[in-house]
Amino acid sequence: MGSLDFVNSNDNLFNPEEFRKQAHQVVDFIANYYTQIESYPVLSQVKPGDIRNQLPNTAPSQSEPLQSILKDITNVIIPGMTHWQSPNFFAFFPINVSTAAFLGEMLCTGFNCAGFSWQVSPAIAELEMVVMDWLANMINLPKSFLFSGGSGTGGGIIQNTTSDAIIMTLNAARDRVIKKIGTENMMKLVVYGSDQTHSTFEKVSKAVGINPNNIRLIPTVMKKGQPFSMCPIKLRKEIENDVGKGLIPLYLCGSVGTTSTNAVDPLEQLADVATEYGMWFHVDAAYAGSACICPEFRHFFNGIERVDSVSMNPHKWLLTGLGCCCLWVKRSDLLVKAMRVEPEYLKNEWSSTESNSVVNFKDWQLGATRRFNSIRLWLVLRSHGVENLQNHIRSDVRMAKDFELFVKSDPRFEIVVPRLFALVCFRLINPNNNNSEDDNELLNQKLLDLVNSSGKIYVSHTIVGGIYLLRFAVGATLTEECHVIAAWKVIQEGATQLLKN
Repeated sequence: MGSLDFVNSNDNLFNPEEFRKQAHQVVDFIANYYTQIESYPVLSQVKPGDIRNQLPNTAPSQSEPLQSILKDITNVIIPGMTHWQSPNFFAFFPINVSTAAFLGEMLCTGFNCAGFSWQVSPAIAELEMVVMDWLANMINLPKSFLFSGGSGTGGGIIQNTTSDAIIMTLNAARDRVIKKIGTENMMKLVVYGSDQTHSTFEKVSKAVGINPNNIRLIPTVMKKGQPFSMCPIKLRKEIENDVGKGLIPLYLCGSVGTTSTNAVDPLEQLADVATEYGMWFHVDAAYAGSACICPEFRHFFNGIERVDSVSMNPHKWLLTGLGCCCLWVKRSDLLVKAMRVEPEYLKNEWSSTESNSVVNFKDWQLGATRRFNSIRLWLVLRSHGVENLQNHIRSDVRMAKDFELFVKSDPRFEIVVPRLFALVCFRLINPNNNNSEDDNELLNQKLLDLVNSSGKIYVSHTIVGGIYLLRFAVGATLTEECHVIAAWKVIQEGATQLLKN
């Protein structure tokens, strides 16, 4: 007999009844984790190498029981995790979850289908078209961005991250222009964002071959009414200067809700500039786009009808779990032209078809294979409904308003940037340092280290306009008013301790 005698039987590789038994154990384990999540330090307290030193250098030669693996997760892995789902996590924009998201992920993994083209999994392709139109309608995007919009070229796709959304649109913009000017002029292309645009913009620009010297980040200032938003006048001057040098404006990345302060760029005025110079205009609304399902926040999207593409991340604020970035474009044909490849083994009667009835999403993304991510978003939208999702957003905003009032009520602190959505930007002021920025920065660094090392809460910082400030972002699924109150108490106690010294 051959070596196959020693391979486990298929029954051992996947047995439905054994799966049922072990899956119940894992579900119980996860449920217990969430029950106990407040008992863990929010920010992991381990030191570099602590995790690796507790694990073997080689994989086991024989199978190990699930209970042994779960024990190691409890004793080794969980202490090395920062608990993003903790109700005391206020550091970064959330990646919140829900029961529906977990169930959708189970179905996605359970079916384990690849959805790169319509033929291999029609349900994957068409469900994605449906949920992308649902969400577009929820945030009131123009019909030109919908599969059902009638234009024949609009539509959306679920990417993994904002980086994927920007790289696809920037690549399409580059391809369109290169066909006109020739590849020999590639190094003349220029892209524009602000100094508050997410850092992924600069990284992706380099990845698609933009000359690093041609990446323009327009400086922003603390302007009344539009703090740290991109200035159309400065943008125009920068473009005029580039055109005067013989360079070619290619792409503009605007923001609705920047990472540092939630700044919102003036889309209508920026669209005037982009249109005048024939640039592709993309809007990154990764976090704040979710808020636009509420009518009272929709005005932040004013002018969106004039952009070429827009992306937002339901995994940040719409209870969907990580790995769900929604990208809509007016001209999907430009994405397809830039990215389509057709190896013989993928050719079929639908492989070259791109219409409102058949979409091959492999041509809308960088990779070929893709997961059934739309089923996760579909479960979230159906299980919660629009009204409950709106209430979720409003609840987080209300708690952030409460925290903002706490800060304003303590004269030792100040709000640095007016609150937008559910992010509060603030800092501690030492009354004895004559308002020295260096002293204030050091003081707030110490406050940040003090509260985070306590394990009770986790907050983050940024620097804008030369000011070091602390960020308090409300959005974890389990966060309630009592957690916000307790977090403020921890911050106040830390301030008292520092100022006393």
